[in-house]
Amino acid sequence: MSEAASSVFASLEAVLLDRHRLVETALREQAPQGDSAEVQQAVAFSLFATSKRFRPILALLVAEVLGGDSRSVLPAACSIEMVHTASLILDDLPCMDDAQRRRGRPACHVVHGEANAVLAAFTLLNRAYELLAQGWPGGPGAVLRHELAQELARAVGPSGMVAGQARDLAMTDKVLDFATLEFIHSRKTGALFIAAADLGARATGAAPWAQRAVATYAKNLGLAFQIVDDLIDATGEKLEAGKDVGQDHKKTTFVSFAGVEGARQLAAELIAASQEALQAFGEAAQPLRDLARYVVARRR
Repeated sequence: MSEAASSVFASLEAVLLDRHRLVETALREQAPQGDSAEVQQAVAFSLFATSKRFRPILALLVAEVLGGDSRSVLPAACSIEMVHTASLILDDLPCMDDAQRRRGRPACHVVHGEANAVLAAFTLLNRAYELLAQGWPGGPGAVLRHELAQELARAVGPSGMVAGQARDLAMTDKVLDFATLEFIHSRKTGALFIAAADLGARATGAAPWAQRAVATYAKNLGLAFQIVDDLIDATGEKLEAGKDVGQDHKKTTFVSFAGVEGARQLAAELIAASQEALQAFGEAAQPLRDLARYVVARRR
C-alpha cells in the first residue's frame, strides 16, 4: 500500500471510529427491552458483539455528505443494524448456513439455543420497525418515517433479503451462472446497503436525483462487499475473519466463478462504478469514495 493510500485509510479509520462510537451509544439507548431474560441475553449477545457497524455508518456518512445532521439519523441507522444483526442470527442457524462462529465469537444459536436465537432475531426485527414508527426528537416526520419503514421492509422481504437467502439455499451444490449469482447477492447483501444509503439520503430531505445517485453507489458497494466476503471465505483465516471460513465450498461464489484474481478485478470495477455515481457531489462525497476503497482492502 502506498504512503498516500495509508494516509487516506488512517484518516478514514478515524472517521469510522467516531461514527462507530455514535452508533454503539445509540444502540444501547435504543435496544429492545422485554420480559424474557433468556431472549434478552440472546439479543444482547448478538447485537453488542464486536462489529464494524458498516451499514449504519453508511447511513450516517450519506446524511453528512448530503448536508444533513447525522445525529438526527442515528435511531434510524440503529434500525438498519438491528435488521442486519437479526439476519445474521437467522443465516447462522443449522437450517440455513449452519455456521458456528459470527463476529469473532460462537454464533447466537450455539450459545443460547436455536429457539432463543430465532426469538432474538424477531425481537430485533420488530424493534427496528418500532423505532421508525415512534419517531425521535429532531428526526423526520411521520409520513417520511412511514416511507422509510416501507423501504426497509422491502429490503428485508420476499423481493429482498428473503429472496436472496431462499435462492442461495436452493442453489446449494449447483453450478450457477453470473446472473443468478448476482441475483442472490444483490438481494441477500446489496438490498440492505441500498436501504441504508436511501435512509440516510431521504431522512435529510435529499432531492430525488441525489437519492438515486447514492442508491447506485450503494448497490455497487454492496456487491463489492460481498465479493470481498467471498475472497475472505476462500483465502482468509478464521481468527482474522471473525467468523467461519470455507463455509461456501458447496456453493458457487464469485471466487469459484471467476477465480481469486477475477473476483478481485470484479470488486475493483464495482468500486469504480460506485465512485462514478458520486461525481455530481464533488469533493463533498470524498468520505464515501474513501469508504468504497476501504471495502476492497478489508480482511474481515
